[in-house]
Amino acid sequence: MILVEVVYAEPGRAIVKSLSLPQGAVVADALLEFEKDAQLQSIDLVRAALGIHGQLVRRDQVLRDGDRVEIYRPLLQDPKTARRKRALSLRHP
Repeated sequence: MILVEVVYAEPGRAIVKSLSLPQGAVVADALLEFEKDAQLQSIDLVRAALGIHGQLVRRDQVLRDGDRVEIYRPLLQDPKTARRKRALSLRHP
């Protein structure tokens, strides 16, 4: 068995689940276990981008003991656009 964490964060809350999975389990297996929790029904796991320790991965990525699977929320705004808006607001109060 391997131990992995699955994490999801949104403003105001973070969900961290520790899972014990069989050797050879993939990211999709971890997501299946993660989504069994009723409080997670609103998370779109089908379209969400996923990572392990900050690196994007596919759902068929084999997990290793100690991996941390991260579920990423979609961006609400393009980061470059947000920086430009902040810079303009600082120049023109």
